Amino acid sequence: MRGLKKKRRVQIIVVAFVALGLSTGLIGYAMRDGINFFRAPSQIVEAPPPPTETFRIGGLVEAGSLQRGQGETIRFNVTDGGAVVPVAYTGVLPDLFAENQGMIGTGRLIDGVFEATEILAKHDESYMPKEVVDALKEQGVYRHDPGNPPSGS
Repeated sequence: MRGLKKKRRVQIIVVAFVALGLSTGLIGYAMRDGINFFRAPSQIVEAPPPPTETFRIGGLVEAGSLQRGQGETIRFNVTDGGAVVPVAYTGVLPDLFAENQGMIGTGRLIDGVFEATEILAKHDESYMPKEVVDALKEQGVYRHDPGNPPSGS
């Protein structure tokens, strides 16, 4: 009788560990595409990610680089002051998207061109995404307007 209780207890513990391991594996598998790392243009130029990796890029839209071609594809350059990365995006840009303004894009780097699937523009005059502010500060090109509250807060 006593050996049967001990055997049953061990079985329950083993089943619980297997279930825990399986659920952890399933959660990791489900989240594999949901995590997009942020990279500044300088980081992309230094160590280009593989074409299979989806990530976020942020910086300022370079002045004079916005090209609206035939069809819906828009091309422009993103810079953080230290490097420039060309971007291609097919779709409708946000209303607040403009040259010399902050942006963040999600997509992949294919043959040296960031092919964006989503473009986000700054929110208003005083807002710039925290990641973009940090990247610009690192390059020494960030200029804060003292009349506006701190960006990215």
